[in-house]
Amino acid sequence: MRTSGNIYRALADPTRRKILNLLSKDEHTQSDIVKEFDISQPAINKQLNILKKEGFVHESKSGRYRFYSLNTKVFAVAYQQMIDEIGAMLDQTLVDLKHYVENKEEDDD
Repeated sequence: MRTSGNIYRALADPTRRKILNLLSKDEHTQSDIVKEFDISQPAINKQLNILKKEGFVHESKSGRYRFYSLNTKVFAVAYQQMIDEIGAMLDQTLVDLKHYVENKEEDDD
């Protein structure tokens, strides 16, 4: 199992975001998911395959049905990585701003 998926890829598409939102509430079959959209079953299948490949969605089979659920562990790790990356960018921006302000004060003296 992957430790974390590409959260940016998973969240980049509005259809995938809606699928993740549906699965955050409960497990669904593919036909249940298709009913929530105005697009074809193959299009939904493509989005589910991307989410499975990135590790955000589990697929299980029971008889002739495939059930999909959110892989909360992988999602939590990826989410934390995203927060850490954004935090690092913001930290650097604050450092740059501090240096700018300090240099500006020196120039004004």
